Amino acid sequence: MHRMYNFLLLFFLSVCIAESAGPLTTVCNDDTKTNGSSQTSRNIDLLLHKLVSGTVENGFIATSYGEGDARIYGLAQCRGDVSEDDCSGCIQAAAKHIRPPCPDQTDARIFYDNCFLRYETVKFFGEVDVSGLHYYNIENVTDPDVFNQKLGALMDQISSEAVKPSQKGLGKGKSKISCFVTLYALVQCTRDLSDINCARCLAIGIGNFPTYCNNRKGCRVLYSSCYVRYELYPFFFPLDPENESLAGGFVKSKSISAYKP
Repeated sequence: MHRMYNFLLLFFLSVCIAESAGPLTTVCNDDTKTNGSSQTSRNIDLLLHKLVSGTVENGFIATSYGEGDARIYGLAQCRGDVSEDDCSGCIQAAAKHIRPPCPDQTDARIFYDNCFLRYETVKFFGEVDVSGLHYYNIENVTDPDVFNQKLGALMDQISSEAVKPSQKGLGKGKSKISCFVTLYALVQCTRDLSDINCARCLAIGIGNFPTYCNNRKGCRVLYSSCYVRYELYPFFFPLDPENESLAGGFVKSKSISAYKP
């Protein structure tokens, strides 16, 4: 029995690691299809190369490729706390994996924990876009009142940090819930947003906690303009020296809201 338990535990951890390496979700807008041999489709492929090189160099890029009706706009960004190598690997994977599920769509997005990539034929730079997904941990916290008070204060703190120009849209921090439990949270806006629009996007994501993630031990908000996440384990870098491991939780996440273009 003990050996079987260890086997199942190792299998579960392997599944968690494997799933964490892939995209959280890929979104294709079926109302924006084009012929695979069209100039627009070719421009998407060329744009993807441009997005990868720009993101590897700067961690972010918002650019376009092509002319007239075939012009395509794209944005790519890595999470501000990840290493250059992790950023490079993530954005290359995103560019590689976005087209197979969206071969003919001219509006597509792919979400990873460490990076995000999107493109479409309409210029969207600087606009708040809260289309996306919500994920939550299936387990509830044991003391909702204390937890939500700490969560609200921490989100206010890191959201204020994120809108500072020097932060490039990134805010992160932690808060003690009890002697044995620490809350970790991270927010990030895409760097094309103004400070005001960044604050607006984060406020919408955090404001949706009671609807989608009420009293949950973990939550991820994946919007096209911002990312919000909290967990009861360290998940951002550098890791907490008190617990230098990225705990599980990947399998315990569930998509609960559909993408709306």
